[in-house]
Amino acid sequence: MAYDLVLSLESAGMPLGYLNLVFHAHLPYVRHPEYPEFLEEQWLFEAISETYLPLIRVLDGLERDRIPFRLTLSVTPTLAGMLADPLLQDRYEARLQKLTELADREVERTRWEPEFHPLALLHREQFGQARDIYQSCGRNPLQAFSRHQAAGGLEIIGCAATHALLPTLMAQPGAVRAQIEQGCREHERHFGSRPRGMWLPECGFAPGLDQILADCGVGFAFVDTHGVLLANPMPRQGVYAPLRCPGSGLVVAARDLESSRQVWSRMEGYPGDPAYRDFYRDIGFDLDLDYVRPYLVGQGARMMLGIKYHRITGPGDKKLPYEPAVALERVGEHAAHFISSRESQVGFLAESMDGKPALITAPYDAELFGHWWHEGPLWVDQVFRQLACGRGVIEPITMPLYLQEYPNPQFAMPGYSTWGEGGYCAFWLNGHNDWIYPHIHAVTERMKALAEAHPEPSPLIRRALNQAARECLLLQSSDWPFILTTGAHAEYAAKRVRDHTLNFLTLESSIRHRDLDVEALARIEALNNPFPDLDYRIFETRSVTRI
Repeated sequence: MAYDLVLSLESAGMPLGYLNLVFHAHLPYVRHPEYPEFLEEQWLFEAISETYLPLIRVLDGLERDRIPFRLTLSVTPTLAGMLADPLLQDRYEARLQKLTELADREVERTRWEPEFHPLALLHREQFGQARDIYQSCGRNPLQAFSRHQAAGGLEIIGCAATHALLPTLMAQPGAVRAQIEQGCREHERHFGSRPRGMWLPECGFAPGLDQILADCGVGFAFVDTHGVLLANPMPRQGVYAPLRCPGSGLVVAARDLESSRQVWSRMEGYPGDPAYRDFYRDIGFDLDLDYVRPYLVGQGARMMLGIKYHRITGPGDKKLPYEPAVALERVGEHAAHFISSRESQVGFLAESMDGKPALITAPYDAELFGHWWHEGPLWVDQVFRQLACGRGVIEPITMPLYLQEYPNPQFAMPGYSTWGEGGYCAFWLNGHNDWIYPHIHAVTERMKALAEAHPEPSPLIRRALNQAARECLLLQSSDWPFILTTGAHAEYAAKRVRDHTLNFLTLESSIRHRDLDVEALARIEALNNPFPDLDYRIFETRSVTRI
């Protein structure tokens, strides 16, 4: 029976399945003009050099060689705002110049170390490539991504304004609407149109969220596996076909566990292969402190500098020198294994798909590719190249293209769910971070009251209301509870929660008492300045679509 279905799909010129590859690009809003350098700003600079620019290089190469590709990329509003910010652009270029100087020194230092000297040369070349790509896209990677979207290979989708974990805000639907609507507006500001789809922060879904998304014009979103497996009614094809939410019409696709495990898993995933570059062996920790001190932020504590000479090798501390040629060969093998696994998967599923190709949705954090897994962008390149030269059993696709072909998904309501440990918000709501939620909910409720109490404010009051709304949105970010749970940079996350709460309460008091300090307002605006077109009225009860 399955063989007959395979033949019928092949005779119709259809693949057995589609690969829906989704990358989620996000960083919390970190911008500190009050300091000449700031440690946490390095999160952005590392991601630009190691993930976003290498990904652009891969997409440019595929386009140049006329290799067809389909990739979905979510770009969060906080990340987009930082990538487009002139201050951070200047600081990134300065940081890149500093690391290039270090790479030059490394070329000299390793001249008589044959196992490391070629790697030092390679690092210097890679920093130069990063500089060239950055300049070619006008110092803003969003421009390059937009060009690939216009060419049809890339589907850029949106996200909630500050990556808030939306299920934890469902008791205050106005807050959810504000996050989604502001996310859509920021997407339009950066990319010229509202997003057709949206990445739900932490894949967090709750029934009722679908209607708010649909009201804001969002057509599709992604959830974790059990969100669809526990849908009502039970989905006929599990996670291998999207669902349409009753009433709202929002289409939802779920993560495929098998493809996820092959890339994500610490024990089984490709990034842990002994031939790949070891993320943790970095000269910022390996070399003499006095030598690397000029390249540390504020010449302070040791930190990653992005120059690494060792491969993973094994679980112990003893690491062998990195061999790029061996790693590249392994990349090709892993891309071939991934494709072969997907082909076997869709072949096995064929009989249960009612004559339609299976949809394999494979979402990952974009920063895995290049930052955490150095060879990740090369793997992406190989996946698309090998698919283009393959048997056509599986083809890459995006959700809009899939829905053009198959516009009538099964109606069902996904269940409450997130990805991450436990699958139900546990990583973002636990004993390490639960203290922040009373602040979030109280500030959100007070922001709603402020918005409704000031329908026609003066220009100065309007400025203060807009800044209060920024502070509220920044407070709601899921990054702060995440960091508090991991423990790394926990003091910074706690300070951000306190600062945004205090800023909001200060502004609220000044607004209500009509005693605004213009200089104090300007200082807060200069420190926390995302969403320049923000309209505080998104927090009003009435529908956001009327604003």
